[in-house]
Amino acid sequence: MSHPTATPGHTTGSSTPDRPPGWAPAVPATVLLTALGVLMVGQMYTVLALLHPMAAALGTTPGQATWTATAFGLAYAAGFLLAGPLCDRYGPRAVITAGLVAATAATAAVGAAPDLPTAITLRGLQGLTAATFAPSALSYVARHIAPQRRGTSLTCITSGMLAAAVLMQIGAQAVAAGIGWRAVFWLGAALMALSLIPVRRILLPTPRHGADGGLLQAFAAMPRLLRRPQTGALCLATVALMAAFVALYTAVAIAGPPGIAGHATAILALRAGALPALIAVPLLAPVLQRLRAPLRALLAFALAALTVAAGSFLGGHTAALAVALLLFVAAVAAAAPAVVETINATAPHARGAAVALYGCSMFIGASLGPQLTGALTRTGFGGILLVIAVMLALGALLTLPALRHQREPAPPPATRHPAHRPPEPQAATGAGAGTATPGRGPGRRGDARAAPTGLTGPQVVRWSGRTLTRRSPGGRSAGRRGCPGRS
Repeated sequence: MSHPTATPGHTTGSSTPDRPPGWAPAVPATVLLTALGVLMVGQMYTVLALLHPMAAALGTTPGQATWTATAFGLAYAAGFLLAGPLCDRYGPRAVITAGLVAATAATAAVGAAPDLPTAITLRGLQGLTAATFAPSALSYVARHIAPQRRGTSLTCITSGMLAAAVLMQIGAQAVAAGIGWRAVFWLGAALMALSLIPVRRILLPTPRHGADGGLLQAFAAMPRLLRRPQTGALCLATVALMAAFVALYTAVAIAGPPGIAGHATAILALRAGALPALIAVPLLAPVLQRLRAPLRALLAFALAALTVAAGSFLGGHTAALAVALLLFVAAVAAAAPAVVETINATAPHARGAAVALYGCSMFIGASLGPQLTGALTRTGFGGILLVIAVMLALGALLTLPALRHQREPAPPPATRHPAHRPPEPQAATGAGAGTATPGRGPGRRGDARAAPTGLTGPQVVRWSGRTLTRRSPGGRSAGRRGCPGRS
């Protein structure tokens, strides 16, 4: 007997990793994950505003204290590679919860560090635990937020992560001036602990599936993804994007115009001047979503390259430089979620691993940015910006494979596409001269809509993938030659 299949567009009641049984509420999840993105990612930048008081308390120099930032960054990048497969195996909410518990303890311990080696070690542990958040948050959006709202959520979350570089430095500087640098870490640990409550109440768990494989299989997905040219190109584009972002602000600080370079207050004000872009881009997300993610990424890279190239010719015009930086940050804020969305689309069954590769690429680029600026210091501020513009242009080229891939037409469902249609029927036997064939014109033999001849009463047409059977109430069935109807 032929077996009917589920109608396209309807679920059969069982969920899959790509389509959970119900989408999560987008607004509360986006607000929570954006706020947590500022808190967790911002832990990398807090020490930049605390180097002098930390050095004085730990008996070292501000230069040596920068190792607390380096240790966090390296451990953070490595943590992405661990958190992504864990997220695929256990679900985003479970990984976020465990990571918050561990990060709370590590962050509180940093505030109690008695000397620099201990502080560096604890900062590395803090970076490893804090790294569980970003890939899990991005994977949660890909799994649980409806597609029409997914782009807006990704834009808000990634913009929050970028804004953390400014917001957390301002907050850390204010707290340290009032109650000391150690309180910055203790306050951060308290906020992480309190955030466990909304995480458990707002975020949905991810259903476990027996076919997902073990944890080793989840880790094995990353090298398989990297072997795909499209994914590898997007990861290299991410390295270029974040290296350009950090290198540009490093260049402003150490090689910028005379009124800015070396002046901490002026640099902080210039960074804060880019915050409107990080607010405007999420508000414009519904408009940006009209463009496909690879095209958005390409245009954002191009805008970033143009603004940086223009900035290289501005000389000492501080106001014009501020405008160029504003446009540059807006381009970066638009490019980051577009790249995440594109990478997610390349790995629907290993989104955690895909996002982990993205995050690792992002912080590799962020780590390379200062080194790039340091190597180019002799070329001057304009020369550094020209090199950054070229790097961004190369990043734009690396998005082209993804754009070409999405332009290729996807094959329609097998029951509608002529290439997947069963063989054309031969002369029908018996009364079944009107055997239906999907995709034929009305009134012809082979049309499921045509009234069959030789049978009376209502007929039932069933399609099982190979056999097309028409049965009358009297029990007679008719089929194709070589594929007879079965009862």
